[in-house]
Amino acid sequence: MRVAIAGAGAVGRSIASELIDNGHEVLLIDKNPASIKPERVPAAEWLLADSCELSSLEEARLQHCDVVIAATGDDKANLVTSLLAKTEFGVPRTVGRVNHPDNEWLFTEAWGVDVNVSTPRIMSALVEEAVSVGDLVRLFTFRKGNANLVEMTLPDDSPYVGQPTGLIPWPENCALVTILRDSQVYPPSADQPLEAGDELLFVAGAEVEDTLERMLAPSTHPA
Repeated sequence: MRVAIAGAGAVGRSIASELIDNGHEVLLIDKNPASIKPERVPAAEWLLADSCELSSLEEARLQHCDVVIAATGDDKANLVTSLLAKTEFGVPRTVGRVNHPDNEWLFTEAWGVDVNVSTPRIMSALVEEAVSVGDLVRLFTFRKGNANLVEMTLPDDSPYVGQPTGLIPWPENCALVTILRDSQVYPPSADQPLEAGDELLFVAGAEVEDTLERMLAPSTHPA
């Protein structure tokens, strides 16, 4: 897979290194000469250019990229890069970094962003995930499918403690992905019973999140 990353700062370089380690081709783009440091990620291609300029993206041959990641520290630049990548070059997948939480609402398909990554939201979700029992925590949003990755730590008084997952009437547009228990990952087989304290990961539509929360933790979230 060929990936172009706009923004060759610490974030962009870290993403590039990870992708290269996983066997992908990576192009790093930055308009600041001080950020062009090929020795930091020697296996990547480097381009000194402004990702908000159409001519720069033509030079980068964006039409041959499978993914474009807009990872600069400027939300406006990330939006423009994503929009140009999607509309002018037909890039199949775009990922936009959100630096300021007030701008998150802009990072949608209307601006060419398939997936937005908001650092403040991720950090707050991880805090909630670590301390919340009986509350559904949204970890990630899949823009293409209008679904979310959500997590709940099953409370002791859940009516489904001890129930095999195959007998639980899960809401429509909701799938149990895995069960985390005692540092182990358990696939949600039909005969696998739930236990108090299980961390349950779901992919679910936003419209069923409240139903799922009330169903698994009715004492905390009465109907």
